[in-house]
Amino acid sequence: MDIALYNKNVSFAKKDEDQANENNKKFTAIDLFCGAGGLAFGFRNAGVNIVAGIDNNNEALVTFKHNIPEAKAISYDLANISDELISQLGHVDIMLGGPPCQGFSIAGKRQSTDPRNLLVQSYLKLVEVLSPRVVVIENVPNILSMENGEFANNIISGLKSLGYNVDVHKLNSADFGVPQNRKRVIFIAMKDKHFDLIALEKKKVGEAITTEAAISDLPLLNDNLGAEEIEYSTPAKTKYQINMRKDSQIISNHHSVDHKPQTKMIIAMVPDGGNYKALPKEYQLTRKVNIAWTRMNSKKPCFTIDAGHNHHFHYKADRVPTVRECARIQSFPDNFVFMGKRTSQYRQVGNAVPPILAQKIAEAIIETIGS
Repeated sequence: MDIALYNKNVSFAKKDEDQANENNKKFTAIDLFCGAGGLAFGFRNAGVNIVAGIDNNNEALVTFKHNIPEAKAISYDLANISDELISQLGHVDIMLGGPPCQGFSIAGKRQSTDPRNLLVQSYLKLVEVLSPRVVVIENVPNILSMENGEFANNIISGLKSLGYNVDVHKLNSADFGVPQNRKRVIFIAMKDKHFDLIALEKKKVGEAITTEAAISDLPLLNDNLGAEEIEYSTPAKTKYQINMRKDSQIISNHHSVDHKPQTKMIIAMVPDGGNYKALPKEYQLTRKVNIAWTRMNSKKPCFTIDAGHNHHFHYKADRVPTVRECARIQSFPDNFVFMGKRTSQYRQVGNAVPPILAQKIAEAIIETIGS
């Protein structure tokens, strides 16, 4: 697909300039393996100027460009770094990236020879060539245990050999105002100093946001399967919902899956926060995975949103959550519109870094640079 397709101006995308700190516009960043742009969007909301996002998922790039229109959206396979790509990037202060984590996750085979794992080497090559002030790598916690820690140590030693001070932190998104227990590892490498973890710790919230507090204002769609765009039917009920609805007049990506009658019947047997263990024995093994038939718990932060496996269900409605409900739980605002087929939209949401977490990491990095 022609790269130029992603570099057109999209006038109807929201820029959220009112959320940005103009003093931070001097910092520029690129996002490798950008996907839909959750990491970049969070840094943008912290005032960082996003100059480019790179990925080989074209539908995700359309979403990236729609929501971050001022940035280049470059369709490219980062397994092979070329001079042409480097010439398009120029100088950057911050290099972001979340290399595909399937090779490291519990669900995967966690093989060190997995080609996706080799993409990390491409990331390090670009670090060497572009020499940014700050490098941020996000991944799943299991990256630390892969090959008895050798894989993570290779990333750390690779960055240190390029002159960076490297800090590695395990974070739970729920601690930072994201309504989701999503644990991730962040590698933060800086040239001049070590990252100030205290600056990030100060950004934790006092009380976790529950699933109900995040999505209860969105139409349930029990009788109406929704549309590409629908109106809000109730006022916002929580501060989080007010924040998510800012600058948005309609709800997009809120279209429910029409399950088969038997599926709906089984879902209906599972209570709020329950799982397959609540089912009669004859239904417990209808799906042979340990996450099967799991409902969200309305009174707690949500479990980690997956990439559309259809094993998790709304805490009240007898269906999987819509793309918009998943996006809310990932802390994407309602004016962030996901493009492409619905199956792709689910993957884009599930694979993204929560923007609120990304914003707080960005703010802490900027504070560290300025201290």
